[in-house]
Amino acid sequence: MKANEEIPKTDAEIKNDVLEELEWLPDIDETEIGVIVEDGTVTLMGVVDSYIKKVAAVKAIKGIAGVRAVAENIDIKYGNAYKKTDKEIAKAAANALEWNSSIPAGKIDITVENGWVYLTGEVKWKHQKHAAKKAVENLLGVKGVNTNSLIIEKTVQPSEVTDQIVKAFERSADIEAKGIRILVDGHTVQLKGRVHSIKEKEEAEKAAYKAPGVREVKNDITVQFYPVYS
Repeated sequence: MKANEEIPKTDAEIKNDVLEELEWLPDIDETEIGVIVEDGTVTLMGVVDSYIKKVAAVKAIKGIAGVRAVAENIDIKYGNAYKKTDKEIAKAAANALEWNSSIPAGKIDITVENGWVYLTGEVKWKHQKHAAKKAVENLLGVKGVNTNSLIIEKTVQPSEVTDQIVKAFERSADIEAKGIRILVDGHTVQLKGRVHSIKEKEEAEKAAYKAPGVREVKNDITVQFYPVYS
């Protein structure tokens, strides 16, 4: 076999890696989650007793080499002793946002419907939006968090955006910077190239959003497999 020639994993191999990863995760009963793999797309099914377990399972699977996409159909069902009313969840979410110093005060509104938390408003940075989501998704009774209406308002003009993003890539242990190309058009950054996992692709997007002046990131990075040398 020629050097640098890539051997794709079979769906069976990917499924085995997914099952092993689920078994490795703490606090997750892998027998509660079913796995289907088709052409590198992993579908997760089943029932767990907290939203954070669902998030942890999906995040872990995205880091597996060969996984091209993840579709989750995992339901959340709390036991009677852990059920919370929407009012109780809303109050806890408000407190969680207030206590998080990285989230601007008074900028985010909270609505809760049937256990789903909807965050609306405006923040200046992508990491603030992410922090708001993280702050409420661990709360007891939460079935999901929707941040689609939480808008990022950039006030800083782009300056040397490409250099800053490249440096961010180089600082990250989770990103192979040499496989990624960066194109800047006004406030929009387009990422191209190849990486080896969905996690690496998502980390690159997160890093690009942190650059001053960036309002939109078009993530056209392709997920491919690790090369095997012989």
